[in-house]
Amino acid sequence: MSGGLPDDRQHDREPAPVPTPGPTRSPGVRRLLDASSGPLHPVARDTLQAAVEIGWADPARLHAEGRRARALLDRSREIVAAGLGVRPTEVSFLPSGPTALARAVDGVAYAARRRGARTVASAVEHSAVLVPGRARAAAADDASLFAEVAVDPLGRLDLDAWRSALAVPGTVVAALQSANGEVGTRQPLGAARDAAAAHRTPLVVDATASLGRDDVPADWDVLVGDARSWGGPPLGVLVVREGVRWHWSEARADVEHSRADVTPWVPLALAAAEAWQQTTATRAADTQVTRALVDDIRRAASVVPDTEVVGDPEDRLPHVVTFSSLYVDGEAVVGAFDAAGFAVASGSACTSSTLEPSHVLAAMGVLTHGNVRVTLPLPAVSPSLADDVSVFTAALAPTVRAVRDQLGVGDL
Repeated sequence: MSGGLPDDRQHDREPAPVPTPGPTRSPGVRRLLDASSGPLHPVARDTLQAAVEIGWADPARLHAEGRRARALLDRSREIVAAGLGVRPTEVSFLPSGPTALARAVDGVAYAARRRGARTVASAVEHSAVLVPGRARAAAADDASLFAEVAVDPLGRLDLDAWRSALAVPGTVVAALQSANGEVGTRQPLGAARDAAAAHRTPLVVDATASLGRDDVPADWDVLVGDARSWGGPPLGVLVVREGVRWHWSEARADVEHSRADVTPWVPLALAAAEAWQQTTATRAADTQVTRALVDDIRRAASVVPDTEVVGDPEDRLPHVVTFSSLYVDGEAVVGAFDAAGFAVASGSACTSSTLEPSHVLAAMGVLTHGNVRVTLPLPAVSPSLADDVSVFTAALAPTVRAVRDQLGVGDL
């Protein structure tokens, strides 16, 4: 980590070799187009390997190894805090992004429990918000305790419905993502926070899909991130602004500013901070590259018969795109792409025992069948990214057509 590891652990790193593009590549090559939980940034990987040797100790201990681990953890926190434009004391590290997101909502709700117990969220939020919210309402036998606000066909919040939901007495938490990790659409955070502030309701913003890949949100009271989004390891980031009433019911005063019960493993924090620095340094150029590549995918998908490209085409994350095709299911299409060497995902929440469509696409009222989601990795993680997308766009229509042919439907 730049400025993070002791001098004797730092060393010059040569850039990763760029694979030869085009036809000369091995026919068995894998093309990563699903980076929602992608590989570590190469420099962060080096940092993690070095940090395992020097940052393994418990930072709460008073011996030399513990003090060194504490210094490294503090340095990691300072780097992430500086990147977010907040104080280090406002930043806590938790085991994962979803854990941090659920904790963020719980802490606001518990601190305001004397005023009410109602939560307002958009219908396209992460399951870490929706599932516990529904469960709390069900446990209290009061559906009104959790309001899911509708979105438009692009996935953007209905602000009028949001304002109406916030006006209901007993509302103490508002939760809204900065942008949707499945379709990429950004949310109107400024207007949403103004509406929440009018009712003295803190806004929890889920930025787990956007931090490191898009501008840092400015409109929030509690912010949540996931280091995986910027090429770091699985590590949640919970940021609580000073002055915001937040209290976790199981708080331990000596762990992560009373926001966690487990001290973070210092090597993970170091790797996350290093990945943040590396990604920040190249984000403007990376954004330009990935946005253009997503445009290429959108164009290629839009000409496939009976295929819908979803989400806002302009006001969106630069690295995410989803399309859906009629007459096929998402698993079949993803399997066909996988067989052809492309690692893509399906937005559906299917398991081996259920065929539940994506709650995001269902809330948008768009096609949920044959869904494919592409989350482009950082160029530093995938030097062949432009070539991979080029090959993918050429294979897109034939692959969908082949799946339809197998099902005997063709392009109807």
